[in-house]
Amino acid sequence: MNPYFWILVPLAYLLGSVPMGILVSSAFGGVDPRRSGSGNIGATNVGRTSGKAAGVLTLIGDILKGAVPVFAAFALFPEPPFVAAVGLSAFIGHLWPVFLGFRGGKGVATALGVMIVIAPVSTLLSALVFLAAVVFKRYVSLGSMVAAAMLPV
Repeated sequence: MNPYFWILVPLAYLLGSVPMGILVSSAFGGVDPRRSGSGNIGATNVGRTSGKAAGVLTLIGDILKGAVPVFAAFALFPEPPFVAAVGLSAFIGHLWPVFLGFRGGKGVATALGVMIVIAPVSTLLSALVFLAAVVFKRYVSLGSMVAAAMLPV
């Protein structure tokens, strides 16, 4: 078994567990996103409750939580099962973060970070589907679902 597995998979989980929305909202002097708006710690709710800049920083942070460990996995041991395990671990960390009592976000941005590194062209095409859905229907959540559904296609 890959010796990096026992180091990088738990580290990816811990990185995925970092509640960017709460940290950014706090740094911007905003409200706790769990107690305001939709109650979600993601970029959309942080942007709504603490301002657009806070939302953008949360989005970037959540994307990086998925991208950084997967990029490290590719650099250390570029075997698909290992890279997938690291990406899944970061994603699970966002969904069930140890730092928030295992109650996290939806994982869309963190999954985006994972997929940007694993399949950049497919992810770009999926992002275009996301943008089209958001422009036409004005719902970020709908755009996220449609883009996720289209990614394997």
